[in-house]
Amino acid sequence: MDIIDAHNHIWPKKVVYKAKDYLENILNHKMVVLPIADNLLRYMDEAEISKSIISSVASHPYQVISINNWLFSIKNERFIPFASIHPFFCGLREELKRIKDNAFGIKLQPEFQKFYVDDERAFDLYEELERLKIPVLLHCGIELSSPGEVRSSPERIIKVLEKFPSLKVIGAHMGGFLMWKEVLGKLAGKNLYFDTSDSIRVMKRDLLEKFFEKHGFDKIIYGSDFPFAKQKEEIDFIKSLSISEENKQKILFFNVKNLLKICSH
Repeated sequence: MDIIDAHNHIWPKKVVYKAKDYLENILNHKMVVLPIADNLLRYMDEAEISKSIISSVASHPYQVISINNWLFSIKNERFIPFASIHPFFCGLREELKRIKDNAFGIKLQPEFQKFYVDDERAFDLYEELERLKIPVLLHCGIELSSPGEVRSSPERIIKVLEKFPSLKVIGAHMGGFLMWKEVLGKLAGKNLYFDTSDSIRVMKRDLLEKFFEKHGFDKIIYGSDFPFAKQKEEIDFIKSLSISEENKQKILFFNVKNLLKICSH
């Protein structure tokens, strides 16, 4: 079975120790390994993963170009770059054209980037993403580094989906980390994908079954959130679920494969 992991993070060697120390400190969560390309490939091989989406977040607009230059440089047959963009970046349209030519999607992290997903100042970005058919991997729900007001709550995400009905959204963490009951009531069944990262193994089994019943299996995709999780553990859990082999294959491979055809190169 081919497997694509839709949610991974690695950094250039020159900044990886700084990034690791910073993230482990603010998230109070240890990484399983140093997040560099060689280590990710090793874990991918262990888990029999064919390809991984690699994303990085520009916390500030001035970081966008340098982050994307690096992401574009590591693109190969196994690494699928999801580029960085900031909603308040000057030269948005020009950089999105470059992203369209060199990557397969973008990553947004509202808590790190300090914007609310339904802020009208982000609408120009969504409009261009919709027009260019560029998928967005969106952090959803509570962020461990700032557990106060949630910038990407289900209520805010719904407003974006209603305003931009053709926008291709992957809602990370099953659509809302630690907010899954609210996601089930308000987002499940809507026109967006959910990735399984940091969620599927910790959700109560009856709640997960309700997700499958309401959202179906065509828009759920496997993601590990490496380096904060081992891919093999997540994959083994999905394979152990009491669902059909066809639906397991959709989650582990076919759904994200079909989504990425939108912007295939």
